[in-house]
Amino acid sequence: MNIGALLLRDKQADRVVPPTGYTAHLTLFVSGAMAFLAVFAMALSLASGRLADRWAEELARSATLRITAPADQRAAQTEAALAILKQTPGVARARALSDEEQAALLAPWFGQDLPLDALPVPRLIEVVAAEPGYDAAGLRLRLAAEVPGAVLDDHTRWRAPLVDAANSLRRLALISILLIAGAMAAMITLAANAALAANAQVIGVLRLVGARDRYIAGAFVRRFTLRALIGAAVGMVLGMVGVMLLPEASDEGGFLTGLGFRGLAWGLPLLIPLLGAIVAFAATWAAARRRLGELS
Repeated sequence: MNIGALLLRDKQADRVVPPTGYTAHLTLFVSGAMAFLAVFAMALSLASGRLADRWAEELARSATLRITAPADQRAAQTEAALAILKQTPGVARARALSDEEQAALLAPWFGQDLPLDALPVPRLIEVVAAEPGYDAAGLRLRLAAEVPGAVLDDHTRWRAPLVDAANSLRRLALISILLIAGAMAAMITLAANAALAANAQVIGVLRLVGARDRYIAGAFVRRFTLRALIGAAVGMVLGMVGVMLLPEASDEGGFLTGLGFRGLAWGLPLLIPLLGAIVAFAATWAAARRRLGELS
């Protein structure tokens, strides 16, 4: 199949396909709507990937050391743990959280006026790893021997589910793009079949005067591919405008913000009209060949 020859404009062949009608409107609307949705699915996929990478990096580099010793031993064990951490290769920095910082961490559950002095709240030490990291198993053994009240939490049990959830969301977004392409192909196939059926008599006359099925199919392929390209381009532009209007990334908004494109990724939606035209081309070509075979 010579794609270039099929897409070259032929005024005589283009008369086979009506320039207006519900099939034209349906093709334009479906292409635009699917391209609009594809832009948001693509933005969600990229944002989920960034989120997974950020969570994996941040949680992999941080850990928390809990000192659960009795109140009279807590300060001494905290100092001992800090000394061990400063001597541990791969630890970039370690610091004990202040009472105010710990109260702020517990405030969402216990309120702002939590009396830390009256409660057996463990002392927390923030540990930040350097490249390539530290030996967590060896550090735990040393802490167990020298600081019996210390418990190291490297966030593994928190990191894995969060990263898996973000990666799952990215996979769902990619699957959504495939479903959008499939739905677009199905709708364009229906529109092409309707146009072919409506022009059955014209097709019969063309065959009588010697027109080949390839010539007739080319007219439908050109018209529907162009309609899909125009509709997808309009939908892509509207989708990019919608993405630009989304809130910028912020710590307060969490994952609900920052769903737009970044940097060179803004060029990715430009591929959507091209992909829509390819889907329309393949769907219309298959529908035209099959329908013309039935009309023989």
